[in-house]
Amino acid sequence: MIRRIFITAFFVLCYANIVMAQNIQRRTDFSNQYTLSEDLNENELGRSQNNAYGDERHGTNRMTWGRDTTKHDKPVPIGIFQWTINHRLGTVIPAENNDTTVKHYSNFNNTDGYNGEHSYLGNLGAARLSRIFMNRQDLQPFFFLQPLSYSLTPLEDFRFSNTLSPLTNLSYHSCGNRQTGEDRVRAYFASNINKISGIGFKVDYLYGRGYYNSSQNSIFNSNIFGYYRGERYEMHAWTDFGHQKNAENGGIEDDKYIRNPQSFPQSYGSKDIPTMLSETYNRNDFQTYYLTHRYNLGYSREIELPDSLKPQMPKDKELLQQLSDSIRLVLESDSVQRLMVLDSLKTKWANSIIPPTEFIPVSSIIHTFEANHLNHRHYGYDTPKNYYTNHYYGDINNIKDNTQALIIKNTVGLSVNEGFKKWAKMGITAFASHKYERHTLPTAAADTISGLQTYKENHISIGGEISKAYGKFLHYNANGEITLAGDDIGEFNVDGTADLNIPIGKRDTVQVAAHAFIMNQRPDFYLEHYHSQSAWWDKELDMEKRMRIEGTLSNQRSRTSITLGFENLAKYSYLGIQKTLLEGADATSTKSTDYSHAVRVMQASKNIQILSATLKQDFTVGPLNWENEFTFQTTSSEEALPLPKFNAYTNLYLLFRIAKVLRVELGADMRYFTKYYAPDYAPNLGQFAVQDASTPRVQIGHYPIINAYANLHIKHCRIYFKVNHVNAGTGNMFLAPHYPINPMTIHWGVSWNFFN
Repeated sequence: MIRRIFITAFFVLCYANIVMAQNIQRRTDFSNQYTLSEDLNENELGRSQNNAYGDERHGTNRMTWGRDTTKHDKPVPIGIFQWTINHRLGTVIPAENNDTTVKHYSNFNNTDGYNGEHSYLGNLGAARLSRIFMNRQDLQPFFFLQPLSYSLTPLEDFRFSNTLSPLTNLSYHSCGNRQTGEDRVRAYFASNINKISGIGFKVDYLYGRGYYNSSQNSIFNSNIFGYYRGERYEMHAWTDFGHQKNAENGGIEDDKYIRNPQSFPQSYGSKDIPTMLSETYNRNDFQTYYLTHRYNLGYSREIELPDSLKPQMPKDKELLQQLSDSIRLVLESDSVQRLMVLDSLKTKWANSIIPPTEFIPVSSIIHTFEANHLNHRHYGYDTPKNYYTNHYYGDINNIKDNTQALIIKNTVGLSVNEGFKKWAKMGITAFASHKYERHTLPTAAADTISGLQTYKENHISIGGEISKAYGKFLHYNANGEITLAGDDIGEFNVDGTADLNIPIGKRDTVQVAAHAFIMNQRPDFYLEHYHSQSAWWDKELDMEKRMRIEGTLSNQRSRTSITLGFENLAKYSYLGIQKTLLEGADATSTKSTDYSHAVRVMQASKNIQILSATLKQDFTVGPLNWENEFTFQTTSSEEALPLPKFNAYTNLYLLFRIAKVLRVELGADMRYFTKYYAPDYAPNLGQFAVQDASTPRVQIGHYPIINAYANLHIKHCRIYFKVNHVNAGTGNMFLAPHYPINPMTIHWGVSWNFFN
């Protein structure tokens, strides 16, 4: 019922906003009389952050309108402008078109990411965790979705599209056979209603059967979007619907099947290796409804055109052609009267010319609405007797855990926009938010469910933002928010970014970028409260305090980038695995079958410091290209926050063309990280948790993973062929404790763009 109410209310609200926009939008189109020159300066065009056309005119992601429908023999026009929006205030941010990226397309379908920085459970779409701490982002509204970020597109990364012609992108990825393989189908569609509004959708479905037993994943995700970008009124609407079903096998029973297969009397294929669990699943069903809109207050001003574009006064003969033949005959014999009539005609013509104007938004009234609903379920059948340490209620062979969450947030803001006058060098925004949360968990009495317990929370916060988005040299954004009332009272967050572009000579630029934040935040709700058959806690945790500062120095010409970062964590909250040695088992064993398992919430008593340095360096010699990314990082607490000290990605390939039309990338890349006590995985929560330091721990790493590939691109079609893990053999072939890397696999994929 709640879902139906939100769906109905959301689309009624969107429709009402579109109708209102059509009523209040007043635009004057002078395209029949004037053509704007692209070399006009910023002051002449009145560049502004909220200008309906400002991003297209001034950004690098530019398109030109003007389809002629009267001539059917012309080719279909092709052009697209894409942008993302700020989650809180809906500010438009120009973006590159990543849905039609040509470079390194073979890495698009990798669960470990383009540069292989994520550790994951092996199968397509499985839970993953970035090994590089500074790249970890908490973009998901729900605790249970965070490890499954591979199959999700956060709003901050979603591309809205303005197209010359309707765009459809279809892609298909495949690997293996019907027993072990992977398939993924993806479609993106975008079409304009008119020049300033459009709609579209994205659908993504993947099914990974898995090369190890009971590891199959079935994930469906879809987005529907619409926008209206008028001069006075702007609106973006976005929905996200998803279903995730992930089988959990608990890892293999003994790592020796991978590390030392010679210790067994026979050889084992990946499907022959026994796993801890066989009938265990995590399911997530979620919906997001998002609407941001703003009304711009401002004024209109004339556009000063260069002399070459100004309309020219018609010649005297052309002006006199407007008169009747009899009057022209009289004027030919009366020169004085002729001059008087010409003066009158010239005055009339001048008065008929309406100079082009543009709307300059001075301030904006902003409203953002977001509703998120999640249903998380955990099922377990035929569970080994001693796998879970704790059993709180019900039948351990018929686990049915369920929790639901609803989050509704409204934000209103008032902004003074950058650039409406020469002295307005920055934009200033003030906003206030209200967030409502409702979480439902089971309650137990004795060994049975006694009902449901509902937690309701309200939070009221205020904040502000200052930003400079335009200009060639300096850009910055600083924002802060503090919670004044509700369960999260005392939370605050101050975040700032800045970049300075320093020209060197005529063709080179050095950019210095900085990012810093300080925050005091409450741990996630499910770290304080969680009830299930195998895990149960209610805790009051202290506020986490985080402080980070990082800077990047990059040079486009040398293709070099160096990033240094430092973060201090106080009262860091995290999940930990707790193991209990079974009776008669070897106390030095690392086999999963020798222990029972539990998950506990922990909070570090001491501050944790992380220091990180990343070097990116690319080289090109003729057709040979070599790209590198190396990260060095250290943590002051390996027990609470384990990290590999070194992570590397290197890619060596040839780039050439065949017959001048077929673009070819032919090469191989490698991922590598040093040994460390990587976080384990808790299948009953679908979360990564640090290993139990009181029992023998497992190290992974110091094992290169090499993929070979061929990327082909011709016109609107991209094709790749790839062999993953070409160096498969024996050794430390793990990306998570007890979860081996897939054996060597052959992949292929195709993506096609259609404009019609």
